[in-house]
Amino acid sequence: MTIQCTSPIDGSIYAERETLSRADADAAVACARAAQADWAARPLAERIALVQAGVAAVGAMNDEIVPELAWQMGRPVRYGGEFGGFNERASYMAEIAEEALAPIEVEDSDAFRRVIKRVPHGVVLVVAPWNYPYMTAINTVAPALIAGNAVLLKHASQTLLVGERMAAAFASAGVPADVFQNVFLDHATTSALIADRAFGFVNFTGSVGGGRAMEQAAAGTFTGVGLELGGKDPGYVMEDANLDAAVDTLIDGAMFNSGQCCCGIERIYVAESLFDAFVEKAVAIVNGYKLGNPLDPETTLGPMAHVRFAEEVRAQTAEAIAAGATAHIKAEDFPQDGGAYLMPQILTGVDHSMRVMREESFGPVVGIMPVKSDEEAIALMNDSDFGLTASLWTQDIARAEAIADRIETGTVFMNRADYLDPGLCWTGCKDTGRGGGLSVIGYHNLTRPKSYHLKKA
Repeated sequence: MTIQCTSPIDGSIYAERETLSRADADAAVACARAAQADWAARPLAERIALVQAGVAAVGAMNDEIVPELAWQMGRPVRYGGEFGGFNERASYMAEIAEEALAPIEVEDSDAFRRVIKRVPHGVVLVVAPWNYPYMTAINTVAPALIAGNAVLLKHASQTLLVGERMAAAFASAGVPADVFQNVFLDHATTSALIADRAFGFVNFTGSVGGGRAMEQAAAGTFTGVGLELGGKDPGYVMEDANLDAAVDTLIDGAMFNSGQCCCGIERIYVAESLFDAFVEKAVAIVNGYKLGNPLDPETTLGPMAHVRFAEEVRAQTAEAIAAGATAHIKAEDFPQDGGAYLMPQILTGVDHSMRVMREESFGPVVGIMPVKSDEEAIALMNDSDFGLTASLWTQDIARAEAIADRIETGTVFMNRADYLDPGLCWTGCKDTGRGGGLSVIGYHNLTRPKSYHLKKA
């Protein structure tokens, strides 16, 4: 089978690769398993240094990576790629590794040594998405390798070249080629490998449907599965908020990367007293965007990664307008091609009967609703099948934390949005998935506890 990346820039086939046969996939797993024991036996400091060198080698490729990403998934070159966040996350996980992986000493007396150690799962499969292809992959790749696992990376078809880049960079830095492999697999082979217990742990970032397929493949195998499946993240602007900061941050969170962010803002609730001013300022910001070819340094909004993604956002927007929503951005101000290039949109007059306020949009559209109270805002924020992040805007940290305690979500921000802090667990609830990445908890999920009860003679 051939996997193709269709460029959103012009619809051309930008890259294509042949998938591994089942026999070749089994061989890749066998090589990883054989290499993993020696890798885990290396001193932790050595593994950390090699992973950091691999990260630096990716950074050295950045001038080539940035336009390559534009061709693959449409992000404008003006934003300079992902290496800042890529490096931040890997560096933090390297920094905390010794403490996070340290044994828990229960007793070391004349009679007993009792200790709990954290040991690697073995071979970890990382299935990464296209929207932030380097940063989402490194979230698991770096700590998995540091913890002593071997890693197979299966990247999205839309970003075919990312896994190759990462594997080549890490190999050039001295990470054994069998310890970190990039693999091209079709869905059937991936599911079959999981069902046959090829992996000690599987980490998947992607759609709800993809997450279900991963769980179904792992059913009965007792293989650990970590799932981050997207969201419908809300922002709530209270009456005492810094309005300008709230508008700037929430609209950027809704529109950056053409709205293709797992923790992007997809619905906004604003205190009635600020609602009109918020909408006016939001419209002004969006009207300042330039939609166009992502290779043009003047472009601030590139195409969506694929025509079918743009069509879904168009459908949600059209349905909302037909049901009574008001569109504030004029089509004539954003020339489109009817394909992957999609204009941004701000909608008011929306409610939760509309798909645009209920289903994941993953595009440059956001609905804004006025609210009368914290109670109403909390009810609306929780009225979702997803639970990744929520963004609260107020000057009162006690009020924000009290509201946060009642929101069904994985992360709550106050006076910021659309950010992944590697010191905190990246997690979600409901249809957003389960498990947790980064932070100390990320290491706990990429290892298993092993207890030693040693009676001394």
